[in-house]
Amino acid sequence: MEREIEQLVEMGATVPQARAALRRYKDVMRAAEHIFEGQFDDVTDDVEDVDDYVDYDSDYEGKSRPAVEVDPYSGIFFSKDRREEVIEVEEEPETTFLPEVTEQVKLMTQGQWMKGCPEGGEQSFLFSLYSQLSDGVCCCTQQCGYTIKRKKGDFFALFSDFPTYIGQLRSTVRRTCPTCQTVFCYACGESVDSDKNQRQSVTSDDDGLFHCSNLQGVILGVGLLMLETMFAEQRQEASAEQDQGALKSRTNKRRRVDSHSATPSGDDDDDDEPYFLATPHGKKPKGGTGYAGDQREDVSGQLEALALQRTKDEKIGVLLSEIRVYLPSLRRPGGARTSDYMVHPTALAHLRRRFNCLCTSLLRNDSLSDMSDRSVLYFELFEWLETISNHEALASMMAMPIMVASSVKSITAKKTEKGRSPVRERTIVYEGSSGPRELLEAIVIQAQAAIKGLEGAKPNEPTAHEMTEEEKRMTSDMKGKTKESTPIMSEENQKLLTFCHRILATALAIDRSLRETKGDAFVDRLHTSLPKIVHSSILDDVFVDVNDTEEFVKATYVNWATKVRFEYCDLTVPKQDVNNNNDEKHDDVPHYKFYYNNEARMLASSDIPKRSLAIAKELAVLTTNLPVAWDSSIFLRVDETRVDVIKALITGPEGTPYYNGCYLFDIFLGPNYNQSPPNVKYMTTNGGKFRFNPNLYADGKVCLSLLGTWTGPGWISGKSTLLQVLISIQSMILCEEPYLNEPGWAMNGGSPQSLAYSANVRRMVVRTAMLGNLKNPPEPFGDVIRTHFRLKARSIITQLDDWLSRDDGRGTVNDGAYNAKAEAGTSTNGFKKDVEELQLLLNQIQENKSNGEKS
Repeated sequence: MEREIEQLVEMGATVPQARAALRRYKDVMRAAEHIFEGQFDDVTDDVEDVDDYVDYDSDYEGKSRPAVEVDPYSGIFFSKDRREEVIEVEEEPETTFLPEVTEQVKLMTQGQWMKGCPEGGEQSFLFSLYSQLSDGVCCCTQQCGYTIKRKKGDFFALFSDFPTYIGQLRSTVRRTCPTCQTVFCYACGESVDSDKNQRQSVTSDDDGLFHCSNLQGVILGVGLLMLETMFAEQRQEASAEQDQGALKSRTNKRRRVDSHSATPSGDDDDDDEPYFLATPHGKKPKGGTGYAGDQREDVSGQLEALALQRTKDEKIGVLLSEIRVYLPSLRRPGGARTSDYMVHPTALAHLRRRFNCLCTSLLRNDSLSDMSDRSVLYFELFEWLETISNHEALASMMAMPIMVASSVKSITAKKTEKGRSPVRERTIVYEGSSGPRELLEAIVIQAQAAIKGLEGAKPNEPTAHEMTEEEKRMTSDMKGKTKESTPIMSEENQKLLTFCHRILATALAIDRSLRETKGDAFVDRLHTSLPKIVHSSILDDVFVDVNDTEEFVKATYVNWATKVRFEYCDLTVPKQDVNNNNDEKHDDVPHYKFYYNNEARMLASSDIPKRSLAIAKELAVLTTNLPVAWDSSIFLRVDETRVDVIKALITGPEGTPYYNGCYLFDIFLGPNYNQSPPNVKYMTTNGGKFRFNPNLYADGKVCLSLLGTWTGPGWISGKSTLLQVLISIQSMILCEEPYLNEPGWAMNGGSPQSLAYSANVRRMVVRTAMLGNLKNPPEPFGDVIRTHFRLKARSIITQLDDWLSRDDGRGTVNDGAYNAKAEAGTSTNGFKKDVEELQLLLNQIQENKSNGEKS
């Protein structure tokens, strides 16, 4: 029964109304019909009791029943664990000749109409409406005996553009009975005169297309199919262009064509209308440009590509705007119409499956900069989201998981009668994914970060003091004579700022509408599931038990790391701890716990528009895109008032001599950023003694071509990013055989020298990047480091045993170079002692959960 209740609630009923209607009529469709007729309007949350059923047609004494404070949406809207298999039919498209437009047009098949719907209840509504409008009979409402047979071409013709479809539909939807002269709706058979008389003030939309919910359902179904088709075609074109570019690149390099190009032509698994598939899970391709590459990025044609994308976005934006007119809206100019109040169940079905596919793709964009450049499309998307959330029958869609087609399980040819077109059946697997409001929240986080970046450095507030009478008179005399010295924002900065505020406004509007239509419990439950930036100290008590499975421990670690990977914090040094050294010029400028403190203080209160815009775009991406995994993660801390002051912590990747160590970097986005690369300093050096890698010097220098400190492809102004730098360090410097990073040793993979180098690195890592950081965690990553070692304690203990067994017994060489004179087999390097001490600490933090932060 809960599934049926869920379906009725999605259509706009309350949970008590749904329960009452189902207990009387048993069938979802009949229950929905009577709910829409208003039969259960007097059923409220206050009087509903799930254990008792009241026959509302009988006399009821009205005895009060105790009100129960419950969340009626508990467990209904927020689970993404669903998985459905649906058989969908693909038919050959039919065509018909329409004399009104004097052309042959395709007709929407039943398979296209039903495609993408995994909900059993919605499927029945879709089938019913399609059958009624494509092959039903419409009778005069006065029962004079006049009937007219409906034709599929009247409602399901697929024209080249939406306005043509609307014009054709408008010309046929109003019919006049030749017998009694009654004007009736061709879609539902009801008289339209009474509706017109009741709405004499309405002229702009009095065209018959808002008369009934049947029209609403079919208009949205056809319109959204057009939208889906246009979007799919654009994606196919983009994919084809990428394939052509890749083929051209391979041809120019005289490479052989991949073997998969010889796929037999007999494969019948082509699809004219590709399904929107969920983004596959797994490892992302490594980003960034390393220190040893030989390829430079081709940036030619960028402006042409942007112009082409803008043209495509404008086409989709216009179509979205045209279809939005027919969305159910109680705030329609001139007043709501019948179809606005009585939303057809198929309207929700179309929106959930077709619009949500487009919505999912656009909201998963991880580049706020790209979204801002495509604002013509995204502004219209935000209008849709607000319109949908403002209607009680549709609002819950914002919080519900989107069911997306994850795979095509099987394809079979279905036998048909002789003379009929062949039919194929597909078994589609649908899986739950994030809903629109959850996807929007990730963009909200990016927008908030961008706004913070655009604000730039915030100057200290001047200390308030009592003004003298002379100062008051001077202030009064100057009023109106001088202009306010407000900073002028560049056009590009203002564009991004406006876009960010539009995102925040959309999220607030959706939440406000949901509170009004669904209640506080609904929104509170929704917000608990939304992604958010959480202070790491709040999650410092995350623990796992020794009996927990490896899969559970890994999932717990990734969940924790995802929540704390990005954070704003205070990186300033308290004034009482600062030695000013007579620095009167910058006496009011704070100091920072930061290698580039002096450089940061010199830029205090500076206003560099290009730099502010670049930082805003960086922060937007970094807030939600820092890679986190059990194998290796990147954590970032940004000063809350100086977003150009940044600290990064990278945990060493699995399979390397850096595994599970914690490596700290100070990063400063200088005055010419992003025209030039950021300043990056490596800080985990054991007080300037250890050189962990040919590209990580003991003095903190980071050798990377992106930073201009190594040969190879360099920083590309306006294109390269800090995220590329971080991922390059993570994947290309903290590598499996660091010995090979030295050009002169690059061909010695697996050599005794390389093995000795890695063994030496492991000794330094245990002493400094593990034991040293756990005993004295560097600010501001104390909480992160403690939790990292606590959650991975069991795994690291095993790892240390393996490292100890592989150690060559040589003495530790501080600069990391291979020391040929060091004797193997000795036990004087202190590695065993460091391992035992670290394992003891790890066992302690596992056993003492309540004091896990203490060593």
